[in-house]
Amino acid sequence: MIKGEIVGLIISGAITSGTPVLFATVGETLAQRSGVINLGLEGSMLAGAVSSAGVYSLTNNIPLAVLAGAAAGGLLGMMHASLVVLANVGMLASGICIFFIGRGLSAFLGYSLVGTRLEGLRHLSIPYLSRLPIVGNAFFYHDALVYLALIMACVTWYVVFHTPLGLMVRATGENAEVARAQGVPTTAIRLLAVTTGAALAGLGGAYVVLGFSHTWLEGVTAGRGWVAIGLVVLARWNPLYALPISYLFGGVITLQLNAQAAGITVSPYLLSTLPYLLTIVVLVVTRVWVRNSGFPAELARANS
Repeated sequence: MIKGEIVGLIISGAITSGTPVLFATVGETLAQRSGVINLGLEGSMLAGAVSSAGVYSLTNNIPLAVLAGAAAGGLLGMMHASLVVLANVGMLASGICIFFIGRGLSAFLGYSLVGTRLEGLRHLSIPYLSRLPIVGNAFFYHDALVYLALIMACVTWYVVFHTPLGLMVRATGENAEVARAQGVPTTAIRLLAVTTGAALAGLGGAYVVLGFSHTWLEGVTAGRGWVAIGLVVLARWNPLYALPISYLFGGVITLQLNAQAAGITVSPYLLSTLPYLLTIVVLVVTRVWVRNSGFPAELARANS
């Protein structure tokens, strides 16, 4: 295999592996822009994954399975938002509870699905572009959810920074009391932002089982929801910056899998930690860079 083909495969794998993280990161960016941290993101991803796997195994209908994943993730997000916004529960405690609910329910509901093969999403060939050398297969031969994740990142960026709705979201995240005094429906804004963000995380979970692993296993999302929360900081609360960062994370996963397949004599358990170690290292290295660069002031009240 020539070097160009190897590079193309790595890039393609990075995009595929990074897509579920991109969904979750964009979703959490939206939630945090409204001033709410959702530590239950991993639970929403797991709920989305098991719901998509269950619906697909019963109906063999991909659109319905994808919608089920988004709905399941969004439902947990709505629970979290309701506890935080309506019941004034601490957002960190609520998020952790939502995570355990999602993990427990997904394990219970998915018990009978363990090991079931899911054909899932098929790759779509974009005319002409997919035939280009190296970059053709790398960028233009993926399934529909890969392109949807890219579109959602761009749409979310535009909504947050270039629409009246986005201005209300950012104003709520900066100072909810002042925004409320200016007539912004901060309660509705937060409910909408957190629920939508969790629904995107549910889509990420759906992608894991329908486009990546093609099967359901307990804990199949492998901590991607937790990683996404950290990547939001690295992306400076900007959905567009989440694109390269999520694909970088996916690239490390791809290299780790290829290293195992090549028989590199390193413990597979150690290799599996590399994507998460990279996330921690990059967050530490870029601590100064992200300081005062989009941090929503309302997040400082996360412990309240």
